[in-house]
Amino acid sequence: MNRWMIGARLRTLPAAVVPVALGAACGLGTPRELGWWSGDGVVVSADHVGVVWWRVALALIVSLALQVGVNYANDYSDGIRGTDDVRVGPQRLVASGLAPAKQVKMAAMAAFGVAAVAGLAVAVSTSLWLLAVGAAAIAAGWFYTGGPKPYGYLGLGEIFVFVFFGLVATVGTTFAATETITWLSIAMGSAAGSLACALLVINNLRDIPTDREVGKQTLAVRLGDARTRWFYVLLVVASFALLAVAAFERPWALLGFAAAPLAFAPSKAVLGGATGPALIPVLGATGKLQLAFGFAATVGLAISS
Repeated sequence: MNRWMIGARLRTLPAAVVPVALGAACGLGTPRELGWWSGDGVVVSADHVGVVWWRVALALIVSLALQVGVNYANDYSDGIRGTDDVRVGPQRLVASGLAPAKQVKMAAMAAFGVAAVAGLAVAVSTSLWLLAVGAAAIAAGWFYTGGPKPYGYLGLGEIFVFVFFGLVATVGTTFAATETITWLSIAMGSAAGSLACALLVINNLRDIPTDREVGKQTLAVRLGDARTRWFYVLLVVASFALLAVAAFERPWALLGFAAAPLAFAPSKAVLGGATGPALIPVLGATGKLQLAFGFAATVGLAISS
């Protein structure tokens, strides 16, 4: 496989696609009277707001580019610090010597640049306050493991993932699509964020021994092995609970529960004490759960719109 595809970590991209799909579905048939805030600052009528699909496409580009940028940025920052020298998980470009650190850094900047350009187009066509949100997302992506005091090393990585690959991606897409923010998009953004966090938790659970050794105080290191395992299950359960809440407005959202069987095997493995390489299939299974949840819930939301 091409080294840059390895660095982009294509298996993580569902985390960028799912919230955009959910956000677009939340925007379907959304009346302005249900909006908490509209682009002109005034909720004026109960007319249905049509989804602007080219802006949804741009939101998808933003989300994908941010995900790839974060992956390259983490590869670069962890690589130059030496925290990836001993890994159980997928190969990293800098730590393995597949690519020079400078080139990986440039790849991260290029991906963030794509996200910035696409985001600028959305902001210009909707509201310029999105520029601040986009700048915050890029900064958060870089300083996750970059800079003198990366917050990912302080146990705050899950907050970043929940906010930017859950709430911001979903609610932002709904706003890009309809220039309206609704409680439904917030609920589904929280569900998407919970599953995205579950992916990170598994990754960090696997790396507890090596992270502790190099002083990387992830949330998993801080919580310890046993509590991290229950935290994973809690996140998965929370995503389905939020789906049930969304069903009060869009009953067919319950189609998302069709993905529930996919949660059993990874949860069993996690609670059963799987460690090291045995957690790699759990990471893949969680990704499949996230994708199935996103697809089924998106279809349900659309049917009920």
